[in-house]
Amino acid sequence: MQTIEVLNYTAKDFKSDQEIRWCAGCGDIAILNAVQKAMAELGRKKEEFVVVSGIGCSSRFPYYMNTYGFHGIHGRAGAIASGIKVANPKLSVWQITGDGDALAIGGNHFIHEIRRNIDLNVLIFNNQIYGLTKGQFSPTSKYGQVTKTSPYGTVEAPFNPGELTIGARGSFFARGLDMNVALNVELFKSAEAHRGTSVVEILQNCVIFNDGTFNYLTDKEHREDRIVVLEHGKPMIFGKEKNKGLILNGFKLKVAEIGVDGVTEADILVHDAHEADPSLHLALINMSFPEFPVAFGVIRAVAANTYDAAVENQIHNIQAKAKIKSLNDLMLSGDVWEVK
Repeated sequence: MQTIEVLNYTAKDFKSDQEIRWCAGCGDIAILNAVQKAMAELGRKKEEFVVVSGIGCSSRFPYYMNTYGFHGIHGRAGAIASGIKVANPKLSVWQITGDGDALAIGGNHFIHEIRRNIDLNVLIFNNQIYGLTKGQFSPTSKYGQVTKTSPYGTVEAPFNPGELTIGARGSFFARGLDMNVALNVELFKSAEAHRGTSVVEILQNCVIFNDGTFNYLTDKEHREDRIVVLEHGKPMIFGKEKNKGLILNGFKLKVAEIGVDGVTEADILVHDAHEADPSLHLALINMSFPEFPVAFGVIRAVAANTYDAAVENQIHNIQAKAKIKSLNDLMLSGDVWEVK
């Protein structure tokens, strides 16, 4: 009779004995708590988790996790995580990265791990600044943002991580907010359940070098009117009074008020995260305040073949057809001489 092991983990089981050295009030701390809570609920052994990082404030993450971990070099977390997953597909591999680490020096690795659809969970901590190196502008810094390396304002158009994910033929994209731990727990669990590269962007506050950049989304008085949390199969309704929603005006999204101009709840778009055509997902990703609410939740989650599974299947198929089954077979294959 087979014994089924029951794993009664709590978030505490995933906390390491290392002192957290992020700044007090850093959004990374809330994200760390959400990851630990999510992992405790996934029903997997701690020994099956691997946390990989590059360089940056977010990249201290492996030290604070009671799992296997690898602290890589700048921009190379994606390459390391990819190698780990392909070498051992049974592992649950989590790549922790920042907007600089993933989208600047690591940009090429980022788009190709998505294109290959390797079964990884990629968490991007987006604070729109280089925090570890003391406040230079990053690939996601707002146009015109004043930083230590742009004292007169940046003149670069910023990357949108979700747009990059769609452009690289991504199969999963979600967005969270550091302070919303409950939502992030669900996003991380959804990312783990998805087979393929699951990209989760978390808007994260840097209290020292870019404090308050997301205040317009966290302000208690107005945030419900500025955020729409998407759920598959449910209408895209938001607002403090739950009286606003998204509709299509031709081929473009539009914010409508229920009960005004004949708009009813039946007119509000229903979110379909599983739609293969990424057009509407891209439109949702690109929504920005004040014209639109900012979209959070699982925006895209479509089934697609994974690179790691394809490699594993290829190896098994070749092994099944191969005449050489062992080292001894190899040594005795081809021309063989016996030396006396």
